Amino acid sequence: MAVLRALAVATMLIAAPVFAQEKAAVRPGFVLPPAPPILIFRPDVRVGTQAAGGVVTPNADWTAAARKHLGEALVASRPGGAADIVFMPEPEGADAALLDEHRALFRAVALTVLNHRLFKGDRLPTTRRGFDYSLGHGAKRLGELGGGAFGLFVTTQDAFGDVGRKAMQLVGVLAAAATGFGAAVTSGIHTGYAGLVDLRTGELVWLNADLQMGGDVREPAGAAKRVAQLLEEFPAR
Repeated sequence: MAVLRALAVATMLIAAPVFAQEKAAVRPGFVLPPAPPILIFRPDVRVGTQAAGGVVTPNADWTAAARKHLGEALVASRPGGAADIVFMPEPEGADAALLDEHRALFRAVALTVLNHRLFKGDRLPTTRRGFDYSLGHGAKRLGELGGGAFGLFVTTQDAFGDVGRKAMQLVGVLAAAATGFGAAVTSGIHTGYAGLVDLRTGELVWLNADLQMGGDVREPAGAAKRVAQLLEEFPAR
Protein backbone atom coordinates (compact mmCIF):
# COMPACT_ATOMS: atom_id res chain seq x y z
CA MET A 1 0.00 0.00 0.00
CA ALA A 2 2.83 2.35 0.86
CA VAL A 3 4.42 1.62 -2.51
CA LEU A 4 1.16 2.44 -4.28
CA ARG A 5 0.89 5.73 -2.40
CA ALA A 6 4.49 6.54 -3.30
CA LEU A 7 3.82 5.81 -6.97
CA ALA A 8 0.71 8.01 -6.92
CA VAL A 9 2.60 10.90 -5.37
CA ALA A 10 5.47 10.35 -7.79
CA THR A 11 3.09 10.64 -10.72
CA MET A 12 1.76 13.91 -9.35
CA LEU A 13 5.28 15.26 -8.89
CA ILE A 14 6.23 14.41 -12.46
CA ALA A 15 3.09 16.05 -13.83
CA ALA A 16 3.18 19.14 -11.59
CA PRO A 17 4.14 22.40 -13.33
CA VAL A 18 7.55 23.65 -12.26
CA PHE A 19 7.48 27.14 -13.69
CA ALA A 20 4.98 29.91 -12.97
CA GLN A 21 5.09 31.89 -16.18
CA GLU A 22 2.99 33.62 -18.75
CA LYS A 23 3.41 32.18 -22.22
CA ALA A 24 3.14 35.19 -24.49
CA ALA A 25 3.54 38.94 -24.56
CA VAL A 26 2.87 41.58 -27.20
CA ARG A 27 4.14 45.11 -27.66
CA PRO A 28 1.50 47.51 -26.22
CA GLY A 29 -0.74 48.93 -28.92
CA PHE A 30 0.52 46.60 -31.65
CA VAL A 31 -2.12 45.36 -34.09
CA LEU A 32 -1.21 43.15 -37.03
CA PRO A 33 -1.88 45.04 -40.29
CA PRO A 34 -4.31 43.52 -42.82
CA ALA A 35 -2.71 40.73 -44.86
CA PRO A 36 0.90 41.54 -43.98
CA PRO A 37 3.60 39.68 -45.90
CA ILE A 38 5.17 37.49 -43.19
CA LEU A 39 8.65 36.16 -43.80
CA ILE A 40 9.28 32.82 -42.06
CA PHE A 41 12.92 32.06 -41.36
CA ARG A 42 14.09 28.47 -41.31
CA PRO A 43 13.44 27.21 -37.76
CA ASP A 44 16.47 27.13 -35.50
CA VAL A 45 16.21 23.51 -34.35
CA ARG A 46 18.26 21.27 -32.08
CA VAL A 47 17.23 17.69 -31.30
CA GLY A 48 19.22 15.08 -29.41
CA THR A 49 19.37 12.58 -26.57
CA GLN A 50 19.78 13.38 -22.89
CA ALA A 51 21.94 10.88 -21.03
CA ALA A 52 21.68 9.91 -17.37
CA GLY A 53 24.17 12.61 -16.37
CA GLY A 54 22.26 15.30 -18.23
CA VAL A 55 24.63 15.60 -21.19
CA VAL A 56 22.80 16.20 -24.48
CA THR A 57 24.14 14.51 -27.60
CA PRO A 58 22.90 16.05 -30.87
CA ASN A 59 21.21 13.78 -33.40
CA ALA A 60 21.63 15.07 -36.97
CA ASP A 61 18.88 12.90 -38.47
CA TRP A 62 16.33 13.91 -35.84
CA THR A 63 17.28 17.57 -36.22
CA ALA A 64 16.92 17.49 -40.01
CA ALA A 65 13.53 15.76 -39.78
CA ALA A 66 12.28 18.20 -37.13
CA ARG A 67 13.44 21.23 -39.15
CA LYS A 68 11.59 19.95 -42.22
CA HIS A 69 8.36 19.11 -40.37
CA LEU A 70 8.34 22.37 -38.38
CA GLY A 71 8.92 24.43 -41.52
CA GLU A 72 6.06 22.76 -43.35
CA ALA A 73 3.75 23.18 -40.35
CA LEU A 74 4.62 26.87 -40.04
CA VAL A 75 3.78 27.57 -43.68
CA ALA A 76 0.54 25.57 -43.42
CA SER A 77 -0.50 27.41 -40.26
CA ARG A 78 -0.68 30.84 -41.94
CA PRO A 79 0.02 32.75 -38.71
CA GLY A 80 -2.33 35.64 -38.17
CA GLY A 81 -4.31 34.58 -41.23
CA ALA A 82 -1.64 36.10 -43.44
CA ALA A 83 -2.49 35.90 -47.12
CA ASP A 84 1.14 35.99 -48.13
CA ILE A 85 3.57 33.60 -46.44
CA VAL A 86 7.16 33.59 -47.63
CA PHE A 87 9.57 30.92 -46.45
CA MET A 88 12.96 32.56 -46.78
CA PRO A 89 15.63 30.42 -48.47
CA GLU A 90 19.00 30.27 -46.79
CA PRO A 91 21.17 33.16 -48.06
CA GLU A 92 24.88 32.92 -48.76
CA GLY A 93 28.01 34.85 -47.83
CA ALA A 94 27.57 38.05 -45.82
CA ASP A 95 23.79 37.74 -45.87
CA ALA A 96 24.02 34.24 -44.36
CA ALA A 97 26.22 35.64 -41.59
CA LEU A 98 23.67 38.42 -41.01
CA LEU A 99 20.84 35.91 -40.65
CA ASP A 100 22.88 33.74 -38.27
CA GLU A 101 23.64 36.83 -36.21
CA HIS A 102 19.95 37.70 -35.95
CA ARG A 103 19.00 34.13 -35.06
CA ALA A 104 21.49 34.35 -32.19
CA LEU A 105 20.14 37.79 -31.23
CA PHE A 106 16.62 36.40 -31.22
CA ARG A 107 17.63 33.55 -28.90
CA ALA A 108 19.27 36.01 -26.50
CA VAL A 109 16.37 38.46 -26.55
CA ALA A 110 13.79 35.67 -26.18
CA LEU A 111 15.63 34.35 -23.13
CA THR A 112 15.69 37.84 -21.64
CA VAL A 113 11.95 38.24 -22.18
CA LEU A 114 11.31 34.79 -20.74
CA ASN A 115 13.35 35.42 -17.60
CA HIS A 116 12.41 39.02 -16.88
CA ARG A 117 9.01 39.52 -18.46
CA LEU A 118 7.16 36.20 -18.59
CA PHE A 119 8.32 34.70 -15.29
CA LYS A 120 6.05 36.27 -12.71
CA GLY A 121 8.53 35.98 -9.86
CA ASP A 122 11.58 37.35 -11.65
CA ARG A 123 10.39 40.48 -13.39
CA LEU A 124 12.63 43.50 -13.49
CA PRO A 125 10.89 46.69 -12.33
CA THR A 126 11.31 48.20 -15.80
CA THR A 127 9.75 45.24 -17.61
CA ARG A 128 6.68 44.53 -15.52
CA ARG A 129 4.44 46.48 -17.85
CA GLY A 130 6.49 47.43 -20.89
CA PHE A 131 7.63 45.35 -23.80
CA ASP A 132 10.51 47.16 -25.46
CA TYR A 133 12.90 44.75 -27.17
CA SER A 134 14.69 44.92 -30.50
CA LEU A 135 16.97 42.92 -32.79
CA GLY A 136 18.44 46.14 -34.18
CA HIS A 137 18.19 47.94 -37.50
CA GLY A 138 20.10 45.18 -39.31
CA ALA A 139 16.79 43.30 -39.49
CA LYS A 140 15.76 45.68 -42.29
CA ARG A 141 18.22 43.95 -44.61
CA LEU A 142 16.54 40.60 -43.90
CA GLY A 143 13.20 42.08 -44.92
CA GLU A 144 14.73 43.36 -48.15
CA LEU A 145 16.26 39.96 -48.91
CA GLY A 146 13.10 37.97 -48.26
CA GLY A 147 10.40 40.45 -49.23
CA GLY A 148 8.54 40.60 -45.93
CA ALA A 149 7.42 43.38 -43.62
CA PHE A 150 7.41 41.09 -40.59
CA GLY A 151 9.71 38.18 -39.79
CA LEU A 152 8.80 35.11 -37.76
CA PHE A 153 11.69 33.57 -35.82
CA VAL A 154 11.28 30.12 -34.29
CA THR A 155 13.74 28.37 -31.99
CA THR A 156 13.19 24.92 -30.50
CA GLN A 157 15.35 22.58 -28.46
CA ASP A 158 14.44 18.98 -27.72
CA ALA A 159 16.43 16.30 -25.93
CA PHE A 160 14.74 12.96 -25.37
CA GLY A 161 15.80 11.19 -22.19
CA ASP A 162 17.44 7.82 -22.66
CA VAL A 163 16.67 4.79 -20.49
CA GLY A 164 19.23 5.81 -17.88
CA ARG A 165 17.83 9.33 -17.59
CA LYS A 166 14.27 8.09 -17.22
CA ALA A 167 15.37 5.63 -14.54
CA MET A 168 17.06 8.44 -12.59
CA GLN A 169 13.88 10.50 -12.80
CA LEU A 170 11.76 7.66 -11.43
CA VAL A 171 14.18 6.93 -8.59
CA GLY A 172 14.25 10.61 -7.63
CA VAL A 173 10.50 11.07 -7.47
CA LEU A 174 9.99 7.78 -5.65
CA ALA A 175 12.56 8.79 -3.04
CA ALA A 176 10.92 12.18 -2.63
CA ALA A 177 7.47 10.61 -2.29
CA ALA A 178 8.56 7.98 0.22
CA THR A 179 10.93 10.01 2.40
CA GLY A 180 10.35 13.67 1.63
CA PHE A 181 13.91 13.92 0.35
CA GLY A 182 15.37 13.54 -3.11
CA ALA A 183 16.60 15.71 -5.90
CA ALA A 184 14.20 16.56 -8.72
CA VAL A 185 15.40 14.99 -11.95
CA THR A 186 13.64 15.79 -15.20
CA SER A 187 13.81 13.55 -18.23
CA GLY A 188 14.07 15.41 -21.50
CA ILE A 189 14.22 19.04 -22.61
CA HIS A 190 11.42 20.52 -24.72
CA THR A 191 11.62 24.30 -25.11
CA GLY A 192 10.38 26.64 -27.79
CA TYR A 193 10.35 30.35 -28.66
CA ALA A 194 8.43 32.03 -31.48
CA GLY A 195 8.76 35.75 -32.09
CA LEU A 196 7.39 38.24 -34.60
CA VAL A 197 9.75 41.06 -35.58
CA ASP A 198 8.91 44.23 -37.46
CA LEU A 199 11.70 44.03 -40.05
CA ARG A 200 11.41 47.72 -40.86
CA THR A 201 12.48 48.72 -37.36
CA GLY A 202 13.88 45.53 -35.79
CA GLU A 203 11.34 45.73 -32.95
CA LEU A 204 10.14 42.50 -31.38
CA VAL A 205 6.35 42.93 -31.38
CA TRP A 206 5.28 39.53 -30.03
CA LEU A 207 6.85 36.54 -28.30
CA ASN A 208 5.61 33.14 -27.20
CA ALA A 209 7.98 31.13 -25.02
CA ASP A 210 7.56 27.89 -23.11
CA LEU A 211 10.05 25.65 -21.32
CA GLN A 212 7.70 22.66 -21.29
CA MET A 213 6.37 22.20 -24.80
CA GLY A 214 4.55 19.21 -26.25
CA GLY A 215 4.66 17.48 -29.60
CA ASP A 216 7.34 15.12 -30.87
CA VAL A 217 9.00 17.35 -33.46
CA ARG A 218 10.56 14.33 -35.18
CA GLU A 219 7.13 13.43 -36.59
CA PRO A 220 4.79 15.55 -38.80
CA ALA A 221 1.86 15.37 -36.37
CA GLY A 222 4.06 16.25 -33.40
CA ALA A 223 5.61 19.16 -35.28
CA ALA A 224 2.15 20.47 -36.15
CA LYS A 225 1.19 20.29 -32.48
CA ARG A 226 4.36 22.17 -31.51
CA VAL A 227 3.68 24.90 -34.07
CA ALA A 228 0.11 25.27 -32.81
CA GLN A 229 1.48 25.81 -29.29
CA LEU A 230 4.16 28.22 -30.51
CA LEU A 231 1.58 30.35 -32.30
CA GLU A 232 -0.88 30.58 -29.41
CA GLU A 233 -1.89 34.19 -28.70
CA PHE A 234 -0.46 35.35 -32.04
CA PRO A 235 -1.30 39.05 -32.52
CA ALA A 236 -4.77 39.75 -33.82
CA ARG A 237 -5.53 42.02 -36.72
